[in-house]
Amino acid sequence: MLGYFSVKAVEPVASPLTQTRSTLEQWVQTKQLISKTRSDWQSDKESIEQTIALYERELKSVEDQMSKVSTNSLQVTKEMLEATTLQKVSNETLEVGRSFAAGLESKVKAFLPKLPLPLQDILKPHFARLPADSKNTKMLAAERLQVLVSILNELDKFNNGVNLFNEKRKNPKGEEVAVQTIYIGLGAAYFVNDLADFAGTGTSGASGWEWSDKPEIASAVQEVVKIYRSEKTARFVTLPATVR
Repeated sequence: MLGYFSVKAVEPVASPLTQTRSTLEQWVQTKQLISKTRSDWQSDKESIEQTIALYERELKSVEDQMSKVSTNSLQVTKEMLEATTLQKVSNETLEVGRSFAAGLESKVKAFLPKLPLPLQDILKPHFARLPADSKNTKMLAAERLQVLVSILNELDKFNNGVNLFNEKRKNPKGEEVAVQTIYIGLGAAYFVNDLADFAGTGTSGASGWEWSDKPEIASAVQEVVKIYRSEKTARFVTLPATVR
């Protein structure tokens, strides 16, 4: 924690050597406090990437000013005030980053069960890196934000693409059947087995993905799968869709 230090008045009878020593001692104290401010600030500076360049310039400015500090005690006091202000602003900015990370973590964790199972598997390593308690963790805000950005990138990648996965689903007899499921972003999915006698659709529900059997679309879904695998020439294929 930075603070102010007292500037001793120089008595008229003091020798030039005494005055010089006193001023140098104050300068050394100021340099040490500036050094500590810089160290504390840099330990967590990555939390808000957009502010890194600004604070680095400010720290460089402080260092440049310190190299030119004269023996005038009023100038030393001014530099102390600037260093204290810089640390305060830095701490406030980092706190904003921590609060933002905690809020976003809660949202993505609540959203995870509603995602397709293949996407959940893709995201599990990322979620494993997040702190168990968002409000009580020693994990740096910069690292937390980096993990959250990785999760959002995976979500965006999945949502803006067409993805094919091998899965298992129960047929009307309750038997587990191997199927191929093609996801159209996060809006819809279609599955079919190799025999094309078991097919259906899927869509995101309140508590997770919901699946419906639709054997009549088996041939259409199988054709989409073959187009995806470049086994057939691309063409428009009509499939049912639910808009919510």
